[in-house]
Amino acid sequence: MRYFEKMPSVEPASLGSFWRGLSQRRSWGMVALAAVLLLIIVPPALAQDGGATGVDAIFAPIVDVMALLLFFPIGGEAGFPFIVLWLFVAALFFTVRMGFINLRGFRHAVNVVQGKYDDPHDEGEVSHFQALATAVSGTVGLGNIAGVAIAIQLGGPGAMVWLTLAGFCGMVTKFVECSLAVKYRRIDNDGTVLGGPMYYLTRGLAPKGMRPLGQGLAVLFCILCLGGSLGGANMFQSNQAYAAIASLVPGLPAWLFGLILASLAGFVIIGGIRRIGAVAEKLVPAMALIYAIACIFVIVANIGQVPAAISTIITEAFAPTAAVGGIVGVMVQGIRRSSFSNEAGVGSAPIAHAAARTDEHIREGIVALLEPFIDTIVICNMTAIAIVLTGVYQDTGAELSGVGMTAAAFESVIGWFPIVLSVAVCLFAFSTIISWSYYGIQAWAYLFGERTTMVFKVIYVVCTFLGTLTSLGLIIDFSDLMLLGMAFPNLIGCYILSNEIAGDLKDYWQRLTTGDMQTYSPVAVSSSDES
Repeated sequence: MRYFEKMPSVEPASLGSFWRGLSQRRSWGMVALAAVLLLIIVPPALAQDGGATGVDAIFAPIVDVMALLLFFPIGGEAGFPFIVLWLFVAALFFTVRMGFINLRGFRHAVNVVQGKYDDPHDEGEVSHFQALATAVSGTVGLGNIAGVAIAIQLGGPGAMVWLTLAGFCGMVTKFVECSLAVKYRRIDNDGTVLGGPMYYLTRGLAPKGMRPLGQGLAVLFCILCLGGSLGGANMFQSNQAYAAIASLVPGLPAWLFGLILASLAGFVIIGGIRRIGAVAEKLVPAMALIYAIACIFVIVANIGQVPAAISTIITEAFAPTAAVGGIVGVMVQGIRRSSFSNEAGVGSAPIAHAAARTDEHIREGIVALLEPFIDTIVICNMTAIAIVLTGVYQDTGAELSGVGMTAAAFESVIGWFPIVLSVAVCLFAFSTIISWSYYGIQAWAYLFGERTTMVFKVIYVVCTFLGTLTSLGLIIDFSDLMLLGMAFPNLIGCYILSNEIAGDLKDYWQRLTTGDMQTYSPVAVSSSDES
């Protein structure tokens, strides 16, 4: 059943049409382009070499206000930051509402990814596996390396129990938002797919009499997505990739590395989602395998201490040391890092999954629930066990924060293991850059029209280059807060439309269990993809 074809032809009017109208006028298009360039490119360039400029004076108040809104503590100063609670409560709600589909649908998700249900004649641009790989490549990154170390350093080893629990529930948040993305996507005559929160916010809420709300939320989401993609998901990644390579190749000019990275990113990005998906499906397994082997090596080298390490993690989850702020402090660190790592509820992954070649939106949602499992439950926990086993988290020195702590855990086994980590950081950074380019492109297309997306691609590639040269400072804080802010409009829509998804899931599961769904040969699908 092609659910997206049954949707009423509801195009974003009013506010949405206003934004699209701007793209049809060259003067307004130039104003929009100039504004983005001034906001994203010029301030970091002025801040090069960490020199004092007026940028701090402009952005500091904005960052302070956004941080106050997003991280306002619920339940006193030692309570949960609002954004963390917003994401975690949604994950709990969806987990119960969807009948723990993260458990009962896991095996089916693996079968779908293997190509068992891939009909080569379905509409879409990428396979289930390519959509999953693209989305995973956008989440697997520094959060799995540095974020886990920070969680353990600030919350103790017990933070990993809460990080895992949050990741488990986040699997269902991904299921809901990605199912909606396929259900309400648009497919143009040339086969190009347009999808993501901005489309299910408008096309999904309009029939419920909430058209103005949906339009406003969609525009807000796109603005936040553009800021998040250009900053934290692009410039910060290229900056960290250069830092990792510079430690291996001393004297490597930043401009040269930036030029190479931007050229590679541009080659992939300009090719569109098909090329992004093709690269991601090869890059993600490779980078995950490299990092997993490194973690396993550390674990095997300390195999005798594994039971004690696991015992420490579980014990300190419920009886933490006073230094980490008690059980609430441990929970906050674990849940917060989980949310940052897998981005469940942020609304980024639905943009990638909307392009999947399928006529069953629930099926793609079930595929999406594998993301937090891979990103948080598997990779994050492998990092955590390696850190706890080696005991490096007990060194409170500033030099062992973030990536440094993970590198120290690797180095304690074999001296050259940090080289593996540096390679992993570069791969993670590059995969995040290319995946988030697609998210930004879709947000730009919604606001300014599909014909102007080349403008954003050029801006994005330029930002990739500048990220290796500049001292980002408050710009990164600003863009990261915009990225987190995407969760507000996205989850409002998910709450409102959750009953639809629950009903669709019931119908899908009944057809699956009764054997009414046709299966296909993975080999045949693969050959079709190559053609």
